[in-house]
Amino acid sequence: MTFLRRLVGVAAAATLLATTPLAAEITINSAGDMTSGSYMDYMKTVYARAGNPEIVQLPLTSFDNNFELHPMAAESWSQSEDGLTWTFKLQPGLTWSDGQPLKASDYIFALQRAATTGYDFAWYWGYAGGIANWDPVTKGEADVSTLGIAAPDDLTITVTTSAPKPYLPGVVSLWYPVPKHVWDVHGDEYAANVETMVSSGPFLLETWEKSNNKMTFVKNPTYTGPWPPQADRLVIDPSLGAPEVGLPAFMAGESDFSYLNAGQIPFVEQRFPGQIAKNAVFATSYLSFDLESPPFDNINVRKALMYAINRDEMTATVLKDLAIPGKSLLPPGYPGYNETITSQAVYDPDKARQFLADAGYPNGEGFPEVEIWYRDQGGYNGAITAPMLQYLQAQFKDQLGITMNIKVMPTQEWMAGLMERKNNLFLAPYEYDYLDPSNFFGIFYNGGRHHHMVKAYDDLVAQADSNPVWEERLKLYIAAEQVLIDNASFVPLVHPVTNAVVSADLKGDGTLPNKLGFTPLRQLALYFYTHVTK
Repeated sequence: MTFLRRLVGVAAAATLLATTPLAAEITINSAGDMTSGSYMDYMKTVYARAGNPEIVQLPLTSFDNNFELHPMAAESWSQSEDGLTWTFKLQPGLTWSDGQPLKASDYIFALQRAATTGYDFAWYWGYAGGIANWDPVTKGEADVSTLGIAAPDDLTITVTTSAPKPYLPGVVSLWYPVPKHVWDVHGDEYAANVETMVSSGPFLLETWEKSNNKMTFVKNPTYTGPWPPQADRLVIDPSLGAPEVGLPAFMAGESDFSYLNAGQIPFVEQRFPGQIAKNAVFATSYLSFDLESPPFDNINVRKALMYAINRDEMTATVLKDLAIPGKSLLPPGYPGYNETITSQAVYDPDKARQFLADAGYPNGEGFPEVEIWYRDQGGYNGAITAPMLQYLQAQFKDQLGITMNIKVMPTQEWMAGLMERKNNLFLAPYEYDYLDPSNFFGIFYNGGRHHHMVKAYDDLVAQADSNPVWEERLKLYIAAEQVLIDNASFVPLVHPVTNAVVSADLKGDGTLPNKLGFTPLRQLALYFYTHVTK
């Protein structure tokens, strides 16, 4: 092509651009989570992470809004015949935002570093992942090279577990890579600055206000993996996370959605009809007993409390719009949820009084005053705990003649009291960490968090955890929960619900209710932020 022809081509292109309107850039404005936190690295810290590293780095797998598993960095996986080794094959052609190839070794390095640096989520890879030799390595008793993970080549990861883990593909949805080629130069600080924060995921960090962790993300131009972004830019501001701040920002057009507190819901229903998205969180609040401490060492006492609770009334009154009745260890829609189990959680005050009389406390006579401990917290748990406990306090007094006092305490003190058995009655919340029944059943397995030692239960859970056939696993978990019910080991109370008002301009599958009628929004950050537009 001659210079003159190139010049004519440039002129023609300029004319076309001048006469053709450019597509408007799509920006999503969102509330965030934590204003604190220094590192945008999920593999360095989970509980104190900054921003949303989940949308910057690419996990091996991930869940959509129906909680169905999808391949992400891994395009396929297979399990060995003995169930102990998994092989994950990576998508070819994936790169970091600086152009370097994304390798299997980046995932291996991420877990090796986690195992040797006091990672605050280390328990997950020992319990949920069951990675061979994980505990000895994290305790400094074995070399990191003995971990049951390896990268035979740049596109292959192998994971060896200490026992069969049929649900491992879901567990690795929280396995993110760390760019070793950048970490070798900057260390952990690579994830503390915009200039060094390379991305393997769909978004790239553009700006970061360190005072409150407000961040701007843009499409990662090098990203070729699943779930490409539909929006060009995200602005995520943690200071808008509290409903008291978020709703005014939403009404001023500064945010595309806001979470709501109970007092805001009636106003929003009138002002923005049809724009409230509800999500039943995969979490359960329940009563926990010390089974070896009086009076709760008596099964009839535990059953009295079990039958004295009117969950339907509680969630229709003091917890309206904030929770749904909890009648199982597992929340509705969670894998393994079973209505045969839930049908047994009934309110029967006559039966409750009979059990208490059988325990030797007719009409509550002679029953010692008890104190329930719960932890001071924010979010959806903070919204439900006080009214729920006040309701239970009145219910136990009215129906059983029992005096239950209430003690609120900091989370760390509460957890120490639970683990060290400093009290015999707790209100305990639990939200899932990975999407498999074993996550919830682990609460009571082999002691668990409640020193719960029931051999029949442990045997059933152990069999279920390692069984590769889902239908067989399901029957075993149902039998295990029946053991909990028959023993009155705990009393499920509620499953929390979150409420958010969503802009009518916000579109995409991330804003739509799933098959259960719930809208997880940013609870599933990777899916949500890649499936919203305007």
